Amino acid sequence: MSTGDAVRALRGRLLWFVDDPHSAGEAAHRYLADGLLVIENGLIRAVGEAQALLPTLPADAAIVDHRPHLIMPGFIDAHLHMPQTQVIASYGAQLMEWLNRYTFVEEQKLAQQGHAEALCAFLLDELLASGTTTAAVYCSVHRRSAEAFFAESHRRNTRMIAGKVMMDRNAPEALRDTPESGYADSKALIARWHGRGRQLYAITPRFAITSSPEQMAAAQRLVAEHPDCHVQTHIDENRAEIAFARELYPQAADYAGIYEDYDLLGPRSLMGHCIHMEDREWRAFAAHGAVAVFCPTSNLFLGSGLFDWARARREGVRVAVATDIGGGTSYSMLRTLAEAYKVLQLQGQTLPAFEALHAITRGNAVALGLDHLIGSFEIGREADLVVLDPAATRAMAHRLETARDLDEQLFVLVTLGDERNVVATYVAGERVASAGQRVAAPAR
Repeated sequence: MSTGDAVRALRGRLLWFVDDPHSAGEAAHRYLADGLLVIENGLIRAVGEAQALLPTLPADAAIVDHRPHLIMPGFIDAHLHMPQTQVIASYGAQLMEWLNRYTFVEEQKLAQQGHAEALCAFLLDELLASGTTTAAVYCSVHRRSAEAFFAESHRRNTRMIAGKVMMDRNAPEALRDTPESGYADSKALIARWHGRGRQLYAITPRFAITSSPEQMAAAQRLVAEHPDCHVQTHIDENRAEIAFARELYPQAADYAGIYEDYDLLGPRSLMGHCIHMEDREWRAFAAHGAVAVFCPTSNLFLGSGLFDWARARREGVRVAVATDIGGGTSYSMLRTLAEAYKVLQLQGQTLPAFEALHAITRGNAVALGLDHLIGSFEIGREADLVVLDPAATRAMAHRLETARDLDEQLFVLVTLGDERNVVATYVAGERVASAGQRVAAPAR
């Protein structure tokens, strides 16, 4: 191991995953009761028992002792909306009315000088304070909103996926682009930001209802020209939405068929919601390798329905989990998991603790095609991580007095946890958030 002040070692209870516990069982996770995570130049250089690794460290290595806390890979959120941080907790409407009454009103403010920058800073603060180090983010239709998000993320050195929404109909005039401008703006953003530092681009037609056939064709061109970019959009969230989409695209086999017809259904496609899927749609997702994104708090809050994870598994469809801020009601992936558990319970399904925590770390990394970079503590991965206190609240500490094993401890964290459990968040080995405070991003 090379010497130098770039070496940092974190000591604590380490938990990470090397496989999916749903299929691999106990062999899927690694747990060290007194482990050491060695970081150099933002990457994981060694991981193992503390007593074995401590003597191998250079004399000037910085050792941070987080015992008895739990250290995990940083959480990953597969779907959220940057413009909706002030839409969260908007009362009493289902999807289409909610968009028109609340969301589109707020999104128009992104044209104002400085507003996008303020929202981006707030969002990244909130994500990092909740232990989330990577997210797939929708910006607004304004090119400047995506510029602001990428600039703020780049300054903080966070690995983010984001895109400018493409939307040329069925929205207020102030929120509409054109097929030509949506293509040109997206193309320019890809050239400027995709692969710059840790930033990645997602081609983002909001959903079929707000994109004309001409704009869908423009998105299709972008995908053909930039096959390494993600695609993010929405599908099968709400019955009224589905009926409207089918009315607008009567030639398509079904809602999934709309995206399929424009080559927008593929292995990098993050398809939000997927609640009311027909049999053929499940088969199409599996055939194309598309990802179904499960947004439990949003689906419950907007009364949209219940995601069928067991069906997705039977059909061979990859699943990611997400907050869907601001239809979703929490920035915390832990609170999101608690609602996911309840959604599945209502359908006779369940979500064990190890499967839940895998889902928001390595599982989401696999779904996003980023598991070679993030999501675990394997050597060479980027050192994004979260330090957790499972006994952070009085109620949790009280409950943990009777926990019999690690599985029960983790289930308490999954079902009662939130941002209060986050002791610290690290991005590329640098501490960026601590309990009760935000740490200023370093100048870049």
